[in-house]
Amino acid sequence: MSSEMPEVVELRERALIRLKKKHDFHIHLAIYLVVNAFLVVVWAMTTAAFFWPIFPIVGWGIGVMANAWDAYGGDAPSERQINREMEKLSRRR
Repeated sequence: MSSEMPEVVELRERALIRLKKKHDFHIHLAIYLVVNAFLVVVWAMTTAAFFWPIFPIVGWGIGVMANAWDAYGGDAPSERQINREMEKLSRRR
């Protein structure tokens, strides 16, 4: 039983980190949508021929996608992966 407790604590910490990342991503996405919608409205009101909001939409969109990958993508490395990397580093000495 006592050997399970550190695992439960570590799992809880990892879960809290993931939940915070997901929450932060949702805020980032909402700001992205509001700001870029505003830029499209400004573009439409100025009747500019060139769709200039494409630059912040695409540029910032790459950042939003990276944020989504961090929030919903791969989890932290496993102990096996960490140990394998440590072995590689120790061989380089």
